[in-house]
Amino acid sequence: MPIPLVNSVASWFLKKRIHQMELFVKYPNEVQQELLKNLISKAKNTEIGQQYSFSEIENYETFRERVPIQKYEDIEPSIERSRRGENNIFWPTPIKWFAKSSGTTNSKSKFIPVSHDSLLDCHYAAGKDLLCIYLNNNPQSQLFTGKSLRLGGSKEIYRENGTSYGDLSAILIDNMPFWAEFSSTPSNEVSLMHDWEIKMPAIVNETIRENVTSLAGVPSWMLVLLNNVLQTTGNDNLFEVWPNLEVYFHGGVSFEPYAPQYQKIIPQENFRFYEIYNASEGFFACQDQNDQKDMLLLLDYGIFYEFIPMDIYGKEEEAAIPLSEVEIGKNYAVVITTNAGLWRYKIGDTVRFTSTNPYRIRVSGRTKHHINVFGEELIIENAETALKKVSLVTSCEILDYTVAPVFMEGREKGAHEWMIEFKTPPKDFDKFQKQLDMALQEVNSDYEAKRYNDMTLRRPTIHRARTNLFYDWLKKHDKVGGQHKVPRLSNSRSYLEELLEMNSLKVS
Repeated sequence: MPIPLVNSVASWFLKKRIHQMELFVKYPNEVQQELLKNLISKAKNTEIGQQYSFSEIENYETFRERVPIQKYEDIEPSIERSRRGENNIFWPTPIKWFAKSSGTTNSKSKFIPVSHDSLLDCHYAAGKDLLCIYLNNNPQSQLFTGKSLRLGGSKEIYRENGTSYGDLSAILIDNMPFWAEFSSTPSNEVSLMHDWEIKMPAIVNETIRENVTSLAGVPSWMLVLLNNVLQTTGNDNLFEVWPNLEVYFHGGVSFEPYAPQYQKIIPQENFRFYEIYNASEGFFACQDQNDQKDMLLLLDYGIFYEFIPMDIYGKEEEAAIPLSEVEIGKNYAVVITTNAGLWRYKIGDTVRFTSTNPYRIRVSGRTKHHINVFGEELIIENAETALKKVSLVTSCEILDYTVAPVFMEGREKGAHEWMIEFKTPPKDFDKFQKQLDMALQEVNSDYEAKRYNDMTLRRPTIHRARTNLFYDWLKKHDKVGGQHKVPRLSNSRSYLEELLEMNSLKVS
């Protein structure tokens, strides 16, 4: 079949899905309630279904009263039994795959169940829907005349007891239909390589010969790859390598700190950047408008959503609310029930709704990745917004950063301590420090109150990281590539103390 015809047929097929998506946009709460009933009915004879008498649950209110909200530590024993090959514990069909988390919120690895239902009806369905939305918004797109450069995790698939585990991206690639590889690059063989330092040049050598029309991956690692592409080819921008490149689908970390660097290597105003929100637990949302960064919450993938207001998160009165009760502008911790057997599970992310008709969100941070030692409630969204503003004012470029508290000692006030790796450092570092402090006060009133007259917090301390400090930290912890990243904010000093020590040493 000629390539232009392939593009037309694929576009027609994907656009048909738009009409189905209009259903959950128009009737979001009804779709969610029906989905919950189906999940409960399907799992009523499982071990957990019998434990909480799923056969007697007829509505959300009873479900909320009967089934407790859980975190990973609560369900780990059941996960381990399932990994050893036991079935029908939390989902009726056998769980063959487990997505190994990057461990950014916990030093211990987590193994998230991936059922056949979630693989097909969530992860793969979301990939098709993302293309569907993009094509609907960009009818002149020539996306399928070329290939998508996908940048997945660097972990191989490990098999034991009849089950498999690895990075989610590795699981997706390993189980992908054979025809899907024809529209992707690099090959599955290269994509699943374990050693990132061998994998990187292999990806470059394969992809520079392809007609790449789209990119997909985490911004931090994709930027490393793309800079390697330009270095290898000797080109100044990506259009000299791939003239038909038109969109980058990104997620995993905030795009804001990397935006200026992407604009330099992709110097075209009509180039599209589309944000996605996915994780080991599921695919939750994606950007559905060309020029808006809000993401449409996807409501018919076998995931039932609940939300905990962050002002009561972790407190005695903590309680979740359904989608129908959320408010615009408030921060919520996300709780999910899924077609992979996660029941009222805290995924560790926080979101803020920007619209309730339809339901659109922005990821605001992590429940464990914030600083609230002094009542300042600093979240990742605050830090990213402030850094972006100050970077523009001081003409600097930031590659990576992390922040930790300086605890009060005696009469000494508390503070925040930053480690920042710059691609282009600010000319006036003292000005950068002052501007960042002011910007944080502008975006966070609690931080501003604690900084007033140095009442609780002193001005933040900022360290300039040596080149490749964060890369070396990731390499030391076997987290190079793919979905891995250094925690941005922490109430603990453990990450920062290690980075401070490594920053004083020469690169190994």
